[in-house]
Amino acid sequence: MTDIPTNSDLSLLGRSEHRLPASPAEATLETFVNRTQGRNYTIHLNCPEFSSICPVTGQPDTAHLEIFYIPDERCIETKSLKFYLASYRNHASFNEEIVNRVLDDVVKACAPKQAIVRGKFAPRGGIQLTCEASHPNREEPLKL
Repeated sequence: MTDIPTNSDLSLLGRSEHRLPASPAEATLETFVNRTQGRNYTIHLNCPEFSSICPVTGQPDTAHLEIFYIPDERCIETKSLKFYLASYRNHASFNEEIVNRVLDDVVKACAPKQAIVRGKFAPRGGIQLTCEASHPNREEPLKL
C-alpha cells in the first residue's frame, strides 16, 4: 500500500469544522496536486441537494448541480467543495448566475483543461430551468 502524503495546504479535510461560509465570496475551494497528470480523465462532482435564494422573491431555489472537469495540475478537494456549495444556501442569485459563477470559481481554483457546470433547477411557476456553462468557452456547449 502506498503512503498518501499529507498536504498542509488543506484546511478542512480531516478536521471537524462545522461553520459554513456565509457566502460564496467567503468560501475557499481548496485543491491538491493531480497525481495522474499524464492522463486525461473526467471528474464528475454531483450535488443533488443544492439550494440558493431567489433574488426577487426571497424564496428558496433547489437544484441538482453537477460539475464535470478534466484536471490539469490540480484537483478540487471535495470537502471544501461541499462547504463552498453550501455557502449558496442564503445567497440571493439568479440560477444562470450561479452556474456561471461556480464554473468561474472552479476554473480559478484548479485551472482544469476542460470543465462543465450544469444546474437543473426545480420547477418554479411551472417552468423547469437547466443551465450549462463550459470552459473553455465554446461556440456550441459540449454535451454530456
